[in-house]
Amino acid sequence: MDPCTHFTFGTHEQHGFVAAFTSSMPAHLAHWFLVREQFEPVPGEPGLFRLTEPERDGPRRTRRAAHDLRRHGYVVHADVALDPVPRAARPRPSRSLWSAERRSRIVQAAARRSPQRSPVPAPPPAARPIPPMPAYAPTVHLAGPPPAGRSR
Repeated sequence: MDPCTHFTFGTHEQHGFVAAFTSSMPAHLAHWFLVREQFEPVPGEPGLFRLTEPERDGPRRTRRAAHDLRRHGYVVHADVALDPVPRAARPRPSRSLWSAERRSRIVQAAARRSPQRSPVPAPPPAARPIPPMPAYAPTVHLAGPPPAGRSR
């Protein structure tokens, strides 16, 4: 078994479908994951978990648990009958998308001014210029009083 394995899945003659975690995995975190994958701790067996209701499609549920834990990035070892992915077809662990080199390039790009942003152009001149204020007070002619009588 690989030394960096986090979980192992198999069958047990007394407990049915079982899962265990290795010392490379914190116990409280392994317990949390396995309980959410419908496994329960076996009394008297520290570190061993059994599938709840194994008669209700136990092999499929155990394969699904192994698949889910692998999807979260954990290394899982399972019996041949319970392994959802054959060993030859398993993807190799890939480099993190946020490697130091990638982060460095992103930081450098963020520090530079974007070539898409050019200086702000001056606003176009107004269509009709506003006339200057007159130096004198304009004369206002008022009409006479309104005519008497009814308005139309």
